[in-house]
Amino acid sequence: ELQLYAYDLPGFWMDIGQPKDFQTGVGLYLNHLREINPEQLRTGSEIIGNVLIDESAKIGQGCLLGPNVSIGKNCTVEDGVRIVDTTIMDGVVIRSNCLIKSSIIGWHSSIGRWSRLENTCVLGQDVQVDQEIHMNGGKVLPHKTISECIRAPSIIM
Repeated sequence: ELQLYAYDLPGFWMDIGQPKDFQTGVGLYLNHLREINPEQLRTGSEIIGNVLIDESAKIGQGCLLGPNVSIGKNCTVEDGVRIVDTTIMDGVVIRSNCLIKSSIIGWHSSIGRWSRLENTCVLGQDVQVDQEIHMNGGKVLPHKTISECIRAPSIIM
């Protein structure tokens, strides 16, 4: 009773309870992956830095991905998309000519053409973002549709 115990974890650990911390953790993991298993990371002229893409994902022409990007299973990224410091969960569709920066896109969400998400946007599961939408730091709960721009960080319930 009233004793302190410790457990030595191999590798690294960090608190990822906040979205910015989660993205930092993804970046650290991708750096770690580059050291221990670099063949899992994507390379090519459309890749900058560490980028992990599931083999089932479809990436269009003229995209620029990275650094610190993770794209999950069965995702579609259409032509001309730029993604930076972002995690894309399984089943997401990103329409053409979008910019997604410092964001977390939830499972089975859809981002409309020419949309811009930045400043730690977090989309829950099955969020639909209409085309030509600018989101500046919005946090969106699951099963919502965003049809107007979010100019300042806010929570959409």
